Amino acid sequence: MTEGRDVQWVEVGEGQAGQRIDNFLVTRLKGVPRALVYRIVRKGEVRVNKKRVKADTRLATGDMVRIPPLRLSPREAVREVSDNLRNLLAGSVLLEGRDWLVINKPAGLAVHGGSGVKIGLIEALRQVREDLDFLELVHRLDRDTSGCLLLAKSRPALLALNESLKQQRMDKQYLALVAGRWPTRRDFVSARLDRYTLGNGERRVRVDPAGKVARTRFAVREAMPQVTLVQAEPLTGRTHQIRVHAVHAGHALLGDDKYGSREGKALARQLGLSRLFLHAAALTFPEPTSGRPVQIRAPLPDDLEGVLMRARTLG
Repeated sequence: MTEGRDVQWVEVGEGQAGQRIDNFLVTRLKGVPRALVYRIVRKGEVRVNKKRVKADTRLATGDMVRIPPLRLSPREAVREVSDNLRNLLAGSVLLEGRDWLVINKPAGLAVHGGSGVKIGLIEALRQVREDLDFLELVHRLDRDTSGCLLLAKSRPALLALNESLKQQRMDKQYLALVAGRWPTRRDFVSARLDRYTLGNGERRVRVDPAGKVARTRFAVREAMPQVTLVQAEPLTGRTHQIRVHAVHAGHALLGDDKYGSREGKALARQLGLSRLFLHAAALTFPEPTSGRPVQIRAPLPDDLEGVLMRARTLG
């Protein structure tokens, strides 16, 4: 059903019931930046059952959503997915269920656009997977981190997976290469973390007694002459938690341009490491409908395998 030129009226299906109108529009309007979605909602150009709504309005099955015609300026438009990125993402699906999928996220790709990033993984996937009416991140990975990333293909699945995350029924295992010899007795770091902003607007995290509770379990996987490969399991989900806890323990991650030590930066150059050595190697979560455990592993990328090979030869 249309109203005037290019105006659309879209009926909300069962899969979108309970979803916020802003998220519904972001998923529906592939390539449209979230800031523009907020603007058209605020101006009343988006209606639900012919009534004005707010961005956090929840939809119900059968609701009729009015979507106005949108004409993006070059500055506003989300960049189209390149053929290279399209092929990369298509080949990065580790496992897919009826209402979820796990991507082996490439390093260097932000999970979502914003702050100068024209396109992130979620925006790109919404363009690549045109068969999906719903696609949302369950959790996030830092831009420079590679590995297992879980996404939901329906709102009920998103709610169930978010609850599993909240109840700590989701297990995430990372591999990290740190400077120096990590002591085998140091298997647990508990230090409160606080977020702050630098003068240039960059966000950072530091250990602060007034911060939020944060706990990480570490295990030595391989001790080498000047570095240590550790397995890190975040028991809480704070921003940059593994990276800051490793620094707090005296062993910064190699390739960390935010929190890295001078020693670590020198070692990274020596080993030919050009990015953060942090990889989401394994993910276990309860399947949203059946509750059965799903276990997925992402192999260490070739560039990081090469760094490990060179690290073993250091004197």
